[in-house]
Amino acid sequence: MRRWVRQPCAPAIAAALVVVGIALHAPAAAAQAPADSGGISANPGESNLLTGTGRLGRMLGFDTDSGVRLGGLWIGDAGYLFAGGAEPRTWSFNSLLVLDVSLDLEKLVKIPGAQLGVDFLQFNGQPTSERAGVVSGYNSLPGPPPLVRSELYELWWRQRLFDDMLIVRIGKTVPTYDFNNVIRPLAVDDESLSIPAISGLIYTPVFKNPTLIGAMPGYYNSAYGITLTFVPTKALYVSYGVYDGNLARGEQTGLNVTPQFNGYYFMIGEVGYSWLTGADGRPGTAAVGAWRQAGELAAGGIREDGAKGLYALASQRLWRLRPGVDNSGVSGFLQIGVNDSDTMIAHRYVGAGVTAFGLVPGRPKDSMGAGVAASWLNQHLGFRRNEVLLQTYYQMHLLGDVYLQPNLTHVPNPGASPRLAPATAMTMRLTLLF
Repeated sequence: MRRWVRQPCAPAIAAALVVVGIALHAPAAAAQAPADSGGISANPGESNLLTGTGRLGRMLGFDTDSGVRLGGLWIGDAGYLFAGGAEPRTWSFNSLLVLDVSLDLEKLVKIPGAQLGVDFLQFNGQPTSERAGVVSGYNSLPGPPPLVRSELYELWWRQRLFDDMLIVRIGKTVPTYDFNNVIRPLAVDDESLSIPAISGLIYTPVFKNPTLIGAMPGYYNSAYGITLTFVPTKALYVSYGVYDGNLARGEQTGLNVTPQFNGYYFMIGEVGYSWLTGADGRPGTAAVGAWRQAGELAAGGIREDGAKGLYALASQRLWRLRPGVDNSGVSGFLQIGVNDSDTMIAHRYVGAGVTAFGLVPGRPKDSMGAGVAASWLNQHLGFRRNEVLLQTYYQMHLLGDVYLQPNLTHVPNPGASPRLAPATAMTMRLTLLF
């Protein structure tokens, strides 16, 4: 029998904190690319507040002034593990469908600054990363089992207050949209600087710092919670959130229709700042955050009373090929993280990447990039001391909002066991936004 640890939190306050959720200041523009932009997130359902482009709603007669937005995405990939890992020379296949409905309540029922959103998620996949013996995840689509799931992914109320200095989102949400999101681009006034994602890498660490895996809710385990975001200027924000933390005890919170109030909470805060540098106004951003998981955690025969950690991230446009004309150029990012846990999979992490946009003549929407993700793993769980992911990709714009992306991943030291040989895998991913 599991021993429950009660938290010194008044039940009424705890209930209010878990039922309510609030969105970060990032505008909806970050969720859909301008028509002439290149480079999308490898999993927009994991990193963007609004899913898809809204084309589905427009096809059904809901124009941009109707107050109704219908969109979504489908991602399918096929991967082959050439060598190494736990099951070499094997195929893996994954499919993700997300349907998104967003209602502008100011237009529909005259509630100033209010928005309502509902998302449905369907995933059918296979244990891709496990077959390669990769602990931190070289393919971000499959997560914990069950690998066939239908779920209410999101259900939230978003409210802008005090001239948008405070933005509140209530309901079931995905905290990785709002916190530790290194691939989210800056909102910029110059459209020639606009990109919908800093990177198209498909490995899990670019979406969730490995020192947070197993505690922080996100794709596809969303959770009920509250986030408070204060935006005093366009360049500065301060956010704080509290969520249902039962993911840390193995609960698949994404499959839960209602929140739980049993002493397990995930709390996180982040401060971020953005800037423009150089004569050509290259945008950059940096953020630092701290988190705490409340409740008794257990793994590998070890029990601990909660866990806590720190993280930081930064991204910078490094070079512009045609300043003032388009978004072609190069961007880079950096991530770090640390925690004090004896039960989570990783206790330190460093990651970095670089992305080139629109550098191939005649291919303005294509992008390419590479990244490295190094995690120091929990040896109490039988893992190696560390694990390094090396990944590169080329994201091809086919037509409309369809992208095809080959990805090559090499893991010299798969972390699941010290006995595993280096793993090399190719993944072909097709993304359709609508």
